[in-house]
Formats: sequence, structure tokens, C-alpha cells
Amino acid sequence: MISIGTPLLWSLFAAFVVVALLIDFFALNRQGAHRVSMREAGIWTLIWVAASFAFVAFLWWRLGGLGADEAARALANDKALEFITGYLIEKALAVDNIFVFLLLFTYFAVPPEFQKRVLMIGILAALVLRGALILVGAWLIAQFHWILYLFGAFLVFTGIKMWWAAGQEPDLDSNPALNWVRRRFKIAPNYDGERFFTRVDGIKMATPLLVVVLLIGIVDVVFAVDSIPAIFAITTDPFIVLTSNVFAILGLRAMYFLLAGMHERFHLLPYGLAVVLVFIGTKMLLIDLYKIPVQWSLLGTVVILGLTMALSVMIPPRGDDKPRGGYPFGRKKESADEQES
Repeated sequence: MISIGTPLLWSLFAAFVVVALLIDFFALNRQGAHRVSMREAGIWTLIWVAASFAFVAFLWWRLGGLGADEAARALANDKALEFITGYLIEKALAVDNIFVFLLLFTYFAVPPEFQKRVLMIGILAALVLRGALILVGAWLIAQFHWILYLFGAFLVFTGIKMWWAAGQEPDLDSNPALNWVRRRFKIAPNYDGERFFTRVDGIKMATPLLVVVLLIGIVDVVFAVDSIPAIFAITTDPFIVLTSNVFAILGLRAMYFLLAGMHERFHLLPYGLAVVLVFIGTKMLLIDLYKIPVQWSLLGTVVILGLTMALSVMIPPRGDDKPRGGYPFGRKKESADEQES
């Protein structure tokens, strides 16, 4: 499979990710457990977005974007556009992750000061998981071209399913992943700081915080299965696929705290994401008949998401769209009759 990823580019990218994570860890340990403000989340979001565009600018320059060679300039422009499109799609799909994270934190009543560390652990797991899945996906596409049709059909199916599920509150009480965790761990009834394990009456138990970390990891597996085929519809270059994914994930924690308080404002966004998935899946299914230019994919994604967000502001939500929950682990929700009494 053709890739622009030279040993130097891979090394520079790996070094940047390691340094970025070390800075994030240093800041996390220095600040300790605390509630993340909108201002802090906004600053970190801007930092990660700026770092992503600085990287693509460096990549564009490295590939000859300013050179006299016309072929090199064309390659640099194409790869930069592929990165930006993939990055935007991954960022957009990450918004759905954020709403699910919000639901989990609300359901388990995770104190705001503990959420930052939980998301950091989830991001590290996501980086490892997605890296492995991307390498496997790139190998499969290189060996079996028809796998692109399978990816495309899966994206169309996922988009349709997301459309029908939009606006419906997930039932965490009957969630298979949560039931799987309950069967394998003894869960303490309360939190014990930021610890993952504690002792209750002399018995070692997992805290609800560990359950949340495990569920966030499972959620990212599910979303990775959706988002990774979407980026392969834009480019099959493993370097662009991996770098755009990683940069989108690195800013996920800051974006969560920025958007967590605004989820009601963009209540129609899941419909927009569903349309984007169907659009990208259709693009992949037509790849051997008509290759939709990357710039049209970028424009289509921006228009769909922008229109959905604008309509969310103009059209008020129907009913109560707030995530419900906030109950201690294992406690069932009260029925309407019990609440009235």
C-alpha cells in the first residue's frame, strides 16, 4: 500500500505524541483532582486544534508544498486535504462519543473532579486500540480490495441505525456491557476518591470509577469500528489515517468538558452524523465507479454538520432530552409511581 510515511515522518509524529502526552500527564498531576472550567477546556481545545493544524502545515511543507516541483505541490495539497477531511470527520464522530461519556458520568454520578483522570485513561486506551485497528484495516485493504465495499455497506447501515436511534435515551440498566462488568466484579456501593479498588467490610471490591473506565473503553471500541472505516473512505494511506485519528483523539478530553454543558443545544447533531456516515459509506461503495473528490467530501461534511447545528439552535428539542441517571452503582431507577409517593 502506497504511503507518504517515511521513517523520519513516523519518528517525528511518534515523538510529538509522546511529548504531548507527557505534558498532559504533567499538567494533570500538577493540578490534581479538580473541576474543569469552560475556560480551561476552551484553552486546551484551541491548543490541540492548533497543534493539529501545525502538524498538517509541517507535513504540507515537508512534501514540497512550497517547492517548484508541480507534482510535489499537488501531492502536498492532496495529502493535506485528506488529513483535514479525515480529522474533521473523526472530530465530528467524536461528538457522539462525548454525549455517551456524559450519559455514563451522569448515570454513575461521577464527581466532576474525577472525570478528567478517567478520560485521560480512556484516551490512552483509545490510542493503542485505534492504532492496532488502523494497521489491521490497512493490511486488509491492501490484500483484499473488496473489503472497501464491506466497509461502505457497514457505514451506510450504521448511519441508518444511528438515525433511527437519535433522540432515544439508551437504557444502561439493561446494557450488555454493564451487565458483563457486574457479573465479573464485586462493585463497591460508593466511590473511594480516585481509587479503582477499595475494601468494604474487609472484602476487596472494584469502585464505580473502575466500572466507568471499563465502559468508556468498550464505548470507544464500538465507535472505533464506525469511525475507522469512515476515514478509509477518504484515504487508504496508513500515515494519514493514523495521524488524523490520533490528533482527533488527543483533543477529545478537552472537547468533552467544552461540549458537556452544551449537549442540549445541538440535539439534532446525531441526525447530521447519521447523514455523514451514509454519505461517506456511499462514497466508498462508488469508489470503483466514480471517485468523489476529497474536497467535495470535506465540503459535504462541513455543510451537513453546520446545517444540523444551525437547525438545533433554531428548533427547540421535543420533550426532555437531558441524560437521566446520577444513581449509585447497582441502584435501580424508581418508577413514576414510587417517585410520586
